[in-house]
Amino acid sequence: MSIQNLNTFDPFADAIKGADYDVQDGLVHIRIQQRNGRKTLTTVQGLSAEYDLKKIVRACKKEFACNGTVIEHPEYGEVLQLQGDQRENICQWLTKSGLAKPDQLKVHGF
Repeated sequence: MSIQNLNTFDPFADAIKGADYDVQDGLVHIRIQQRNGRKTLTTVQGLSAEYDLKKIVRACKKEFACNGTVIEHPEYGEVLQLQGDQRENICQWLTKSGLAKPDQLKVHGF
């Protein structure tokens, strides 16, 4: 009797990839949408599916003192929504936390 399932999962596979390995491969689009009056929404689209977006939203809400949620968009997939104009804040936070490089960020809006 042999045990063959021990070699199927390597818990240190992420560490072997090295520090220069990027999970984020495409562009991250940061947009602003006008609501009613002076109210705005900031949307972040294009983050890798390997990231837990709910944890990212929770960290952003604490950091920027705003409300936010993850919505399912029919065209763009899962999108982060933050209240207010958080374009500069989210750009700095994504690069500081290492989730995206500055050349992967694309900021849209007025």
